[in-house]
Amino acid sequence: MYRRERSIPLRGSAAPLCNNLSVLQLSARKLTYFGVVHGPSAQLLSVAPEGVPLAQRQLHAKEGAGVRPPLMTQVHWCVLPFRVLLVLTSHRGIQMYESNGNTMVYWHALDFGDASPVQAVFARGVAASGHFISVGTWSGRVLVFDIPVKGPNIVLSEELAGHQTPITDIATEPAQGQDCVADMVTADDSGLLCVWRSGPEFTLLTRIPGFGVPCPSVKLWQGIIAAGYGNGQVHLYEATTGNLHVQINAHARAICALDLAPELLSAGEDTFVHIWKLSRSPESGYIEMEHCHGECVSDTQLCGARFCDSSGSSFAVTGYDLAEIRIFSSV
Repeated sequence: MYRRERSIPLRGSAAPLCNNLSVLQLSARKLTYFGVVHGPSAQLLSVAPEGVPLAQRQLHAKEGAGVRPPLMTQVHWCVLPFRVLLVLTSHRGIQMYESNGNTMVYWHALDFGDASPVQAVFARGVAASGHFISVGTWSGRVLVFDIPVKGPNIVLSEELAGHQTPITDIATEPAQGQDCVADMVTADDSGLLCVWRSGPEFTLLTRIPGFGVPCPSVKLWQGIIAAGYGNGQVHLYEATTGNLHVQINAHARAICALDLAPELLSAGEDTFVHIWKLSRSPESGYIEMEHCHGECVSDTQLCGARFCDSSGSSFAVTGYDLAEIRIFSSV
């Protein structure tokens, strides 16, 4: 069971974008960072354990070429083995900062290529794997950046071609030995999932076909892909084979965010957030999914949801026209 705690005020509401909330817990400093995007800026908040905001700041999208200011599409903290970077994506490019947002260390402008004048160009979907950060784009390509231990010498090392429609989300998990070589999954607007093995050269292992419905959010758990779709369904697949384990009607409207810690959190445009327990049957090896808790944020189109810590003892949600981050803690 979870109960509502003190909300964290925002200067404006979150934009109606899927996965529009990022959380970084700094246990050593007893701080939690929250990031939300709206329009051409990202709002960053540092919060003390009592839920009191200590500082707020805004980062703006680097404009690059063009007349109109670009819109932000995502904010995400990437935790690498040796450093933490804050990544912002927009309609112009990709910005990388030190974790507190004080210093920009890298800027990558998007290549408009063969895009027509009426076609939206943007980056969206961010995840870290080893010493790489992967970022999805409007064209379906995934840009892989090689991150040094320190400093700004970040290099675009590879472009992954597995999708034909815009990337929606990317998920990774540390490889668990030789049996778990699938450690990254990418999703797109058609619902197609591509499963990869990361490394000096990324390898496409399998493709899980879509069914005409976007897949806004994906997560990886012990070699299992959790995928949330625009029809409100959650599917669980075996990452290495693409075999479907579970299909459940989790929400009445589109799913906007998933998270794991270690339970599965799902949030939908139907105003509901659900917590699910995932387990693997020792007899059959199949994955089982059990509903544990549900919360309704009345009259709100949710657009982001994340656990606030690795134990899953609390979670946060954002919503369109909701000028606060709602926090819920386990009882």
